[in-house]
Amino acid sequence: MSDRTLEPSPSAAPAAAPDRPAGLVQLVLLLAGSCMPVLGAVLIAPVLPQLAAEFAGVAGVDVLVPVVLTVPALVVGLTAPFAGLLADAIDRKRVLIIAMVAYSVVGTAPLYLDSLPSIIASRVLVGVCEAAIMTCCTTLIGDYWTGERRSRNLGLQALVTAIAATVFLGLGGALGAAGWRTPFWLYLAAAVIAVPMIGALWQPTREARTAGRRLEPVPWRQLALPCLVTLFGGVVFYALIVELSFVLTDVGVTSTAAIGGLSALMSLATAIGAGSFARVANRGPGVLLPIAFGLSGAGFLLIFATAAVPVIAAGSVLTGFGTGLLLPTLITWAVNRLSFAQRGRGTGLWTGTLFIGQFVAPLVIAAVGAAVGGLRPALGVLGVASLVVALAVVVGFRGRRPRREQ
Repeated sequence: MSDRTLEPSPSAAPAAAPDRPAGLVQLVLLLAGSCMPVLGAVLIAPVLPQLAAEFAGVAGVDVLVPVVLTVPALVVGLTAPFAGLLADAIDRKRVLIIAMVAYSVVGTAPLYLDSLPSIIASRVLVGVCEAAIMTCCTTLIGDYWTGERRSRNLGLQALVTAIAATVFLGLGGALGAAGWRTPFWLYLAAAVIAVPMIGALWQPTREARTAGRRLEPVPWRQLALPCLVTLFGGVVFYALIVELSFVLTDVGVTSTAAIGGLSALMSLATAIGAGSFARVANRGPGVLLPIAFGLSGAGFLLIFATAAVPVIAAGSVLTGFGTGLLLPTLITWAVNRLSFAQRGRGTGLWTGTLFIGQFVAPLVIAAVGAAVGGLRPALGVLGVASLVVALAVVVGFRGRRPRREQ
């Protein structure tokens, strides 16, 4: 498959030069902002067993505790398209700054909340903020840069967020040794990052010129396939982020620091996979998606096959590398098809689809596990499904013609 599959569709307007030159400061701030939803997604993963023990008397705790981690993903999935609408119709920068400050307020709420339902409610609000943050950061990257630099920076976004996940998992495990509430202090980082964003970022003036006019239609049909693949990709990406700590606990690993360290090792592999994207991006999704899903599936099958911790660690690293390659392939496949006037809504739709997949991941695994006899067999089923999707992508792209650049 040619790299032209990653290029804008015929319906997309040719990219215009950014109205102001963006540099390293803007890139660093947008990448830092992009890390905030990752913070919400992985920070408390190592302390989930502690959280379950704290609320052991609550009915349905086995389902509710993973939901504490994943409910923001559902909310992002439901609200990101609306955040994208605001980004296209009103003001990307303003929405981003407000969301960053609010994220710190609601993200630190579990420091003083004493019931599981109230904690889940605060996590719902975290998801609303994450939807706006991720959509606006990705949209502004698309606004500030064009062509190869845009694709490179979107790939860098995936790399940096994967590295951040490694750091946050390690911090979550280390801070969790002082109690399950301690990691929530890190949510204050968003307010700190918002301060330099106020002066360094800007709302593109092209948005002002289109204000008051009817928004340009988004090519929904052309986004359907990337979003459908992304939905399953979200399940694959998030499965071990949520479940690895429980897999390790089941095979006898009880140290929170050890669980955090092994989780961070998997996340480091994700960062390496994302870092490799820049070198192979020209191969296109028809080549990269089967590789990414194939590696992820093989890792799941390794975890299913044994209770040996070193082999489980190897399987998690293999899956992590696959998912690291997966995300930048999906985001460039989707976003590079969009014009400026479409970018916020299209990015919001893609972001929402990814996070819905992440939210349903533990629910799907729990349901499959009940049917096949446990968590590790359920991951084995997911591994088989990943290999099937890899084969389907190969077959699906084989007969497609490369898109011509407009």
